[in-house]
Amino acid sequence: MDALWNDLEARLLPLFRDYRSRLADLPVEVKADRTLLTEADIAVQSLIIQQIRSYEPDAVIIAEEDERTTVREEVAQSNGRVWVIDPIDGTAEFVRQGHKEFCSVVCLLEDWQPSAAFILAPELGAGGTPLLVTADVSSRSVRLNGHPVPPPTATGHWISATRSAGSPVREFDSAAEQSGYRLKVRTTSQSVDMLRTAVDLSGVTDPVLPPFDLFWRRSQKLWDGVAGIAIGTALGLRSADEEGKPLPLGPGFLSAPTPTFGSTVIGHPEAVAWFLDVVRARGRTAPTSSQLGVYPRRL
Repeated sequence: MDALWNDLEARLLPLFRDYRSRLADLPVEVKADRTLLTEADIAVQSLIIQQIRSYEPDAVIIAEEDERTTVREEVAQSNGRVWVIDPIDGTAEFVRQGHKEFCSVVCLLEDWQPSAAFILAPELGAGGTPLLVTADVSSRSVRLNGHPVPPPTATGHWISATRSAGSPVREFDSAAEQSGYRLKVRTTSQSVDMLRTAVDLSGVTDPVLPPFDLFWRRSQKLWDGVAGIAIGTALGLRSADEEGKPLPLGPGFLSAPTPTFGSTVIGHPEAVAWFLDVVRARGRTAPTSSQLGVYPRRL
């Protein structure tokens, strides 16, 4: 996998530099789901697919911009070895000069479960330098720019729980604030936010991006989340849906035209347990940190 990841990094970085140097002339389309699409998304996706197929000619691939509208029969009939690609996660950031929270994402699933992941954020590092994070789930190995990453330490400070602009405050928002958390609610790249939940990037970004204890989304598309799940799993984080059940990876789910998790929760096991308690308390007064034990204070 290292050879593929290195080749991808070497080929993607100049492509990103080229497109970012001419943003003013780059047409931007709005897709049916209100996300953005550019020529760069298509070019990056084509390059990634080409590189994967150079290593594995018969690779089964799910890619965001493949515009599938019918069941993915090749996925349903596979043995569970499937590649997932998000060429540019955070296109709305990518098309804005000076914004850095975007990345390319590749995840390999084996036996229907994440086994390896690649997240390349071309400008997220200090001084606009690239950050490359790779993960091997079976060996519990995660590397940041080639260096091993230790398991994360919870802080009790930040949660990623974005919501659409103008949408009302949710019950969870007040429960989190009562427990001492600050919420990131502005949407950027979901993969970057999941990465910040698993890996403390605060020492390598400028401005400083604090780590999250918890990431929560509803209606999250597979390609926006599966690499983050792989990295989190490799580092001992817990992933689940809002009911605490395992995320529904498998042939039925992955063969859908647009595989979408109903909800995604990933974070430190104690933070996920706290979140699930908050969710179960809907319809009643949202629990505070003292009602849930002293989890946020312990951090």
